[in-house]
Amino acid sequence: AVVSTQSTGKRTVKEQTRVSWEAYPVDERVHWVTQWPGQVVLAVSQIYWTQEVHEAIRENNLPDYLQFLRDQLEAVVALVRGDLTKQARITLGALVTIDVHARDVVEELANLQVSSENSFDWLCQMRYYWEDDNCCIRIINALIVYGYEYLGNSFRLVITPLTDRCYRTLVSAFHLHLGGGPEGPAGTGKTETVKDLAKAIAIQCVVFNCSDGLDYLAMGKFFKGLAAAGACSCFDE
Repeated sequence: AVVSTQSTGKRTVKEQTRVSWEAYPVDERVHWVTQWPGQVVLAVSQIYWTQEVHEAIRENNLPDYLQFLRDQLEAVVALVRGDLTKQARITLGALVTIDVHARDVVEELANLQVSSENSFDWLCQMRYYWEDDNCCIRIINALIVYGYEYLGNSFRLVITPLTDRCYRTLVSAFHLHLGGGPEGPAGTGKTETVKDLAKAIAIQCVVFNCSDGLDYLAMGKFFKGLAAAGACSCFDE
């Protein structure tokens, strides 16, 4: 029963993503963002952003596209100032975070005068594609199929250059069926970065605060659960 519930959940999220992807070009964006679940809005918005950046690089008009993104962001900000439901407000909060990063990336590409789709400055970004009726994510030469796990309508982390570097390393490791170990001082956002990456690829992430009492038996139980759930985990401290 649990397995069928999980697979039905994934199928539902995938179907919603597909229908929303078809609706995006038809509907006005400010109206579209309030009509779909938060997780779907973020994924589909990034799929179209990737597609539009590819087109802008091909046609060599990144500065024009940058202005288009700024206008798009201002339209969403104006929407946030209006009267919204609680759920729509959370969705738009996360969308503004993602949109700001998208605008910054395009601004950087425009400043670097990127003219090729194979430029490393573009390939090192997290890019979403809709291919063969499926959403997949690419960074550099790594490819991950979007997980479609229902993670609810949640806030997203502000993406900094350091977050981007962590994503590159962790996604490349994930692509090679390896793990990663972010290291650094306490309170700098290592755990939050891992959790946010899991949200970006729609896979459940289980965070566990380790202590001295964690022996091989407890680890065995933990990995049994992870294998059964298909989740990724973060062993903290």
